[in-house]
Amino acid sequence: MKVPMTPTQISSIIRLAWEDRTTFEDILTRTGLAEHEVITIMRRGLRPSSFRLWRKRVRGRVTKHRKLLEQRLAGPAPADELHPE
Repeated sequence: MKVPMTPTQISSIIRLAWEDRTTFEDILTRTGLAEHEVITIMRRGLRPSSFRLWRKRVRGRVTKHRKLLEQRLAGPAPADELHPE
């Protein structure tokens, strides 16, 4: 069972989640909370309209997901990797 979080901890998680450059993987490393747990905290800690705004902003955002960011920075895959013979 998880230990209840203090308001200060919740505030810190919300701040990290709002930051564009802090990935969910970084939040996991710092707090031990997976993406779905961060989403739950955001849903409970924000007004409904603020939560919807945050979800719209985060959904698919390359900088919030390290794997997407690495793929974007690597550029398109070479043609021979796309169509192996």
